[in-house]
Amino acid sequence: MALTDEATQEPQPSTPPPPPPAAGSGGDSARMPRWLPRAMVLALTLIACFQLGSWAFHQLIGLLINILIAFFLALAVEPVVSRMAARGMRRGLATFLVFFAVLIASVGFVVLLGSMLAGQIIEIVEDFPKYLDSVINWINLSFHTELSRVAVQDSLLHSDWLQRYVQNSASGVLDISTTVLGGLFRLLTIFLFSFYFAADGPRLRRTVCSVLPPAKQVEVLRAWEIAVDKTGGYLYSRGLMALVSGIAHYILLEILGIQYAPVLAVWVGLVSQFLPTIGTYLAGALPMLIAFTVDPWYALWVLGFVVIYQQFENYVLQPKLTARTVDIHPAVAFGSVVAGTALLGAVGALIAIPAVATLQAFLGAYVKRYDVTDDPRVHGHRRRGSGRTLARIRRAVRRGSARVRPPRAEGGA
Repeated sequence: MALTDEATQEPQPSTPPPPPPAAGSGGDSARMPRWLPRAMVLALTLIACFQLGSWAFHQLIGLLINILIAFFLALAVEPVVSRMAARGMRRGLATFLVFFAVLIASVGFVVLLGSMLAGQIIEIVEDFPKYLDSVINWINLSFHTELSRVAVQDSLLHSDWLQRYVQNSASGVLDISTTVLGGLFRLLTIFLFSFYFAADGPRLRRTVCSVLPPAKQVEVLRAWEIAVDKTGGYLYSRGLMALVSGIAHYILLEILGIQYAPVLAVWVGLVSQFLPTIGTYLAGALPMLIAFTVDPWYALWVLGFVVIYQQFENYVLQPKLTARTVDIHPAVAFGSVVAGTALLGAVGALIAIPAVATLQAFLGAYVKRYDVTDDPRVHGHRRRGSGRTLARIRRAVRRGSARVRPPRAEGGA
């Protein structure tokens, strides 16, 4: 009976296995990879560090430029300080004496120039009515007008542009004071850094070399020595050009009978050589102003002489003298000044030539050179028969092209 019951029972259908979870509907395949959060955090951290570094660089760009100027100034006084230290003087005292002498000379020159300029400005203001009368008389005679000095003065005093100019000047006094104080602070920063660089030069070199292997130490010391030589050579060339410029302008001013000719000559020589880009215009403007107080035609003579001398200096004197003292090609010197001006402005123009000369001299020791073949073409001469050879080659090329040219089809296409 049990067997019958078991036989009569129908088999139960088997339940199918559950289907696998679809992609994106849950499970392990829908989970975020473990490396993705860490990658996102790392990317955000790198972006934040880049933004922070960029902000810090833009905030410190002024300080970095001041340090760069101070470093080249320290390289310039390095030979004098080392020579004084070699004679038994303490290096700090020698550096202080050198900078003190430079400071005294600069202050004395500025004070003397300022007193001369103040006297000339007072003289110009006192003689301004006389100059104005002469100009008005010339206009009346030339153009048959009836102008008067009183009418011109009244129109100038009651003009709108003069009132706006006075208001803007009064509001810009604070900005000018801030600029002057900022310039003095910048000069103080440059002198302090340059003093430390020059006084602690050996210690600074030992510190730099202590983190480098012996082979790299030799290269760093050699590059340092080359930088000192090239910077000194550059300043030497600038000093020679300033001397030549000062003598030339002194002769002109003495011929014209201009007062303070020695001071004006020194002004032209120093400003035109050590203040790039705008130094030429500032150097020539002051002698023209002083010459105008003597005779307006003298100002034109000074202007013409400044223009002619600058052309002579730019195209004849400066390329040869700079190439001799700094040992770089005149075209390279000109290109380095243009590039330095584009990158760092006047500072870049001032330090471009010694920097490029240092880099060129340092890399020249590591560039392998070969003996040049004894070929006339090296000296710019063509070899004999070279023209005939070129003609033969051209004829052969023409014949070959005529042979391989396909025949032209007759009739229509």
